[in-house]
Amino acid sequence: MRRRCAVLDDFQGVALESADWSALGEEVEVVPLREHLGDEDALASALADFDIVVTLRERVPFPASLISRLPRLRLLIASGMRNSVIDYAAAEAHGVTVCGTASSSTPPVELTWALLLGLARGIVEESGALRSGGPWQSTVGADLHGRRLGLLGLGKIGSRVAQVGLAFGMHVSAWSQNLTKERAEEVGVELAASRDDLLATSDFVSVHLALGDRTRGLLGAAELALMKPTAYLVNTSRAAIVDQDALLTALHESRIAGAGIDVFDIEPLPADHPMRTAPRLLATPHLGYVSRANYATYYGQAVENIRAYLAGSPVRRLP
Repeated sequence: MRRRCAVLDDFQGVALESADWSALGEEVEVVPLREHLGDEDALASALADFDIVVTLRERVPFPASLISRLPRLRLLIASGMRNSVIDYAAAEAHGVTVCGTASSSTPPVELTWALLLGLARGIVEESGALRSGGPWQSTVGADLHGRRLGLLGLGKIGSRVAQVGLAFGMHVSAWSQNLTKERAEEVGVELAASRDDLLATSDFVSVHLALGDRTRGLLGAAELALMKPTAYLVNTSRAAIVDQDALLTALHESRIAGAGIDVFDIEPLPADHPMRTAPRLLATPHLGYVSRANYATYYGQAVENIRAYLAGSPVRRLP
């Protein structure tokens, strides 16, 4: 019997060209779905006839309630080797194999700096004014050299962001609940005395923490109030680490100079979401992982995972 494979959230329509799906031969029909399916009923209906689902990052939750409504589902492939929105116990109970893929830390590092530099030099405002006949020079750029970059998290991504900051001549400090002085020195940065000290002394704050019980809501109204009014916040990690309502208030009341945000509490953002019109906000639609090389890895390894599963020897199993 020919299997059917759904590829979720192929927004750009590039999933089929990002890998050699022909390696699956006639055994598998691959169907990219370009529109986001935002609720469980829509997912259950759209995926009812699929044996295999390839899901992108953690945008689509697969709780027990959804898995139980997909009796044909036998293989679920997530991009990345960590996914917090799949109920693995339910998958196992319903005979669903879950596999992952590799994921490069390079694209989110690069996007972090795109946002930070865009904020510092008013790139969007100045480009828009130039193209629309607006004023010639309307902003004064914020310097990076000699300023302090504060990193919340110094893991794989945070440490690479730190190296770029050092190359710009910035003073770089970092904090997380488990960060040691030895690890900070290994990367060449200072260990902040505390989270609050990092927020109060940094000119740019960038979030690079995993989402968990200890980091959910880590930056709320009280924490954002510690930041300098001239400071910028960048978040390419997880939306729930920063209280979205508190951030919106800080932006509207000019409590911080601006924010660069790539992750949101609802994705894709509804047309009327307040983040779409917030002042002093440079926002991108969760592009942190979106690059040609990363897509080639995601979809190329998805093909490998499918072939291995069909051969009876699944690879890259999660969790």
